[in-house]
Amino acid sequence: MRSSQRFERAVAEAAALLGPSRLRTLADRIGDGWPRSAIPGAVPVPGFAEAAQAVLDAQEMEHVPDAEAVPYLRGVADGHAQHAGASRVESVWSGPSTHAVPVRATSQVLVDLVSEAAHELLLMTYSAKPYTPLLEALRAAVERGVSVTVVVETLQGAGSAMGGAEPSAAFSSVSGLELWHWPMNRRTEQGAKMHAKLAVADRRVLLVSSANLTQSGVAKNIEAGLLVHGGTAPQRAAEHIAELRAKGLLERLR
Repeated sequence: MRSSQRFERAVAEAAALLGPSRLRTLADRIGDGWPRSAIPGAVPVPGFAEAAQAVLDAQEMEHVPDAEAVPYLRGVADGHAQHAGASRVESVWSGPSTHAVPVRATSQVLVDLVSEAAHELLLMTYSAKPYTPLLEALRAAVERGVSVTVVVETLQGAGSAMGGAEPSAAFSSVSGLELWHWPMNRRTEQGAKMHAKLAVADRRVLLVSSANLTQSGVAKNIEAGLLVHGGTAPQRAAEHIAELRAKGLLERLR
């Protein structure tokens, strides 16, 4: 029996990164007989080209014929779609706790989410200050090969609503992560702010909170949020951020 462990591993990693719809697109392009060199560029979203190339390389190395690769890809996509349909939601709070109503703390949930990411990590915050447990978790994530993207507001974008150091400076000690922002020339409404606060891990876990990525936000203030495991919400959030980047609405901070 021929071993195809590398191919199966590449497909599993592609499924976790791309989600079922993109994986089906990859299967369709292979099944339609597209030139191998053209397939990685079939979907112009971050991560697709690399994941598709890894699958194609593994397929070639282990001599997996298209007649086997295509149904396998579609089967894995269907399995992920079915699994993604089930979701679990729990409340997350910063600030004082009560014994009568136990809830999970934002600080611990955020660090756990970052620590458990295996492939991709996306964070968005309005304000940011160095928070040591988060920075340590981010450094560890980068070291284990996780693609880390952080979208922040700028002092110019916030106007008089925020002072001090640039929010991006909070992450200056973490080499290897990408910093992005919403440039002023792409804001069509006067006074518009990049006010989202969220984190997405591997497109399967989503934290949406009122808390900024600061010591006060994740640990001191009374802040509320929701942690979503599975379902379509984490996937859609990651895809929306990817589209904002692809269309130039978000740009890299230099």
